[in-house]
Amino acid sequence: MSKIDQANQEAVKKMMLSRPVWVDIGRAKDVIPGMKDNLFLHAGPPITWDRMSGPLRGAIIGGLIYEGKAKNVEEAEKLAAAGEVEFAPCHHYNAVGPMAGVTTPSQMVFIIEDKEWGGYTYSNMNEGYGKVLRYGAYDDEVLNRLRWLDEVYAPVLKEAVHLAKGVDMKSIIAQALHMGDDGHNRNRATTSLFIRAIAPFVAE
Repeated sequence: MSKIDQANQEAVKKMMLSRPVWVDIGRAKDVIPGMKDNLFLHAGPPITWDRMSGPLRGAIIGGLIYEGKAKNVEEAEKLAAAGEVEFAPCHHYNAVGPMAGVTTPSQMVFIIEDKEWGGYTYSNMNEGYGKVLRYGAYDDEVLNRLRWLDEVYAPVLKEAVHLAKGVDMKSIIAQALHMGDDGHNRNRATTSLFIRAIAPFVAE
């Protein structure tokens, strides 16, 4: 067996035996190793401002305004173009991100622990549907929703997951796939199972 085949087998083994458990919520710059005040994480490979798509630029602009680093679009564009902001792929920091969305330093993120192999990964919060940062929108409606997620929603979920002593994500994903979800665009079963798991603790 070649070294590549052996490595692939080992990777699949670790993936199949992993036990991802949602254990906490925290502010990106406080919990993601290496995160700092001028670093924005994005999906996909490394990219510079001049090569970014329109939606990703929009998310960066919204993120800069949200972080209080810019007062308007013009200021945000100048900061980004001048190299005042660092950009890096989420996966360079054990994180994941959706579409053209970005993870900014002040955003609250889910913290997932692998109970089998150790280590943590991080994800920003789904903003829902409609006008959202991950599609490049950045008006007041988008920014107010982000503030609500960070200031109202996240603290409640943080306390709830502590009461629950963690939520087994692998179990939810496995059940959802059997119920017809694809783990991407179709997530009705996943959402229902997630609510069922956490709702009693939110109520408490």
